[in-house]
Amino acid sequence: MQTPLDRRTFLQTAVLAASALRVDARAVAADTMFVSLNASLTRQMPWTEFAQLAARLGYGGVDVNLGAATKSTADATRELLTSLKLRPGIASLPVRYNRDETEFQEDLTSLAGAAAFVAAIGCPRMMAVLPPSSQTPKAEYRKIIKDRLLAIGETLNRSNVRLGLEFLGPLHFRTRAPHEFIWRMDEALAFSQECGPNIGLTLDAWHWHHAGATAADILAAGRSRIVHVHVSDARQQPPEEVRDNQRVMPGEGVIDLDVFFQTLQKTGYTDAISPEPIGRVPKEMSAEDGARLGLTTTLAAMKKARIL
Repeated sequence: MQTPLDRRTFLQTAVLAASALRVDARAVAADTMFVSLNASLTRQMPWTEFAQLAARLGYGGVDVNLGAATKSTADATRELLTSLKLRPGIASLPVRYNRDETEFQEDLTSLAGAAAFVAAIGCPRMMAVLPPSSQTPKAEYRKIIKDRLLAIGETLNRSNVRLGLEFLGPLHFRTRAPHEFIWRMDEALAFSQECGPNIGLTLDAWHWHHAGATAADILAAGRSRIVHVHVSDARQQPPEEVRDNQRVMPGEGVIDLDVFFQTLQKTGYTDAISPEPIGRVPKEMSAEDGARLGLTTTLAAMKKARIL
């Protein structure tokens, strides 16, 4: 396993790579997969500054903070992204679909407007986390979640928006509640297919690895069911020790990202790759340095996989 980059090493290499990265990221944005800035690299930032940072560093896209973006108009948001030469990556589903019925129904009433907004800004994609465990027995919970996702999918489909469900692989997630729910990629795919033609997966390399998924699982999902992609890397750890905030940058760990990216390319996927190395960026690192590190390592991993 490679040793994680410290701040000094990173700063020494980043300056040399900056010009090349900017060219590469724009090329990726033009006709194939593109790297999209994710907030895990910067922590909280005003939305406009976040988008400007992505453009300044040479990202091809930016993950959309829907709550902040909708304080403006869709036209203004689309113009912002166009002026910065950024493609929108993904927006989070603004519906608490795995909470109580009152909260779900309350959020569902405003979903049509949110779907119209993301479609208008050129981001016909949303994502939500699929619960890996629950307090409710699996069969009962499955019906509840499926019925809600069917309603969500129908609403999103009116604006031609797709929803990617992110399955969570690590052991501590699936044992957090008394009843396991859905955490394997193959089961998540089958469930998404039951929930509607515009429901698929958010494929996270970290969860793909910890769920024991394979290249065959990626091919089975295909372009039609892979809505969005997160990428990070993992240390070599026993399953019982793995925690979500222990991720490392792409190329710093043991995940076979060559296979991951090459198989993803075989599906014809051409949307966002969002670096999400939760826990990797030191608290003292600036938003700009964190974002640059995420771009540097992600592009390096994609180049190593020979998909750039």
